[in-house]
Amino acid sequence: MTDIEKADRPKSLSVEQRVVDGVRVVTLQGEIDHDVKDVLGEALLSTDGAVPPQRIVADLSGVTFMDSSGINVFLAAHRQVSGAHGWLRIAAAQEPVLQVLRLVGVDALLSCHPTTEQALNP
Repeated sequence: MTDIEKADRPKSLSVEQRVVDGVRVVTLQGEIDHDVKDVLGEALLSTDGAVPPQRIVADLSGVTFMDSSGINVFLAAHRQVSGAHGWLRIAAAQEPVLQVLRLVGVDALLSCHPTTEQALNP
């Protein structure tokens, strides 16, 4: 990728968090790549010493691109919450992002739902 192409891409990931019935809902907007993987990891797992959540829904409706860096963060988060008998679910991924999840088989490991509301339901 040329420097000009890089300059046209967003350099940040917007993260909003809320708790719905004990489930952390992390709403993401932007692009998930190597430059923002730490932001994503912090949003999912609160690595600041707080107790990590057991149940997480990642709302990807605003994510337009995701590379292997994002996949790795989601897999690490899945391992951590699964170890605590919890779960991580993906919600509302746009088609290009969903294709990446399917291509690498993440959709077989993480439950993917068309909407956040459906991901919140048991």
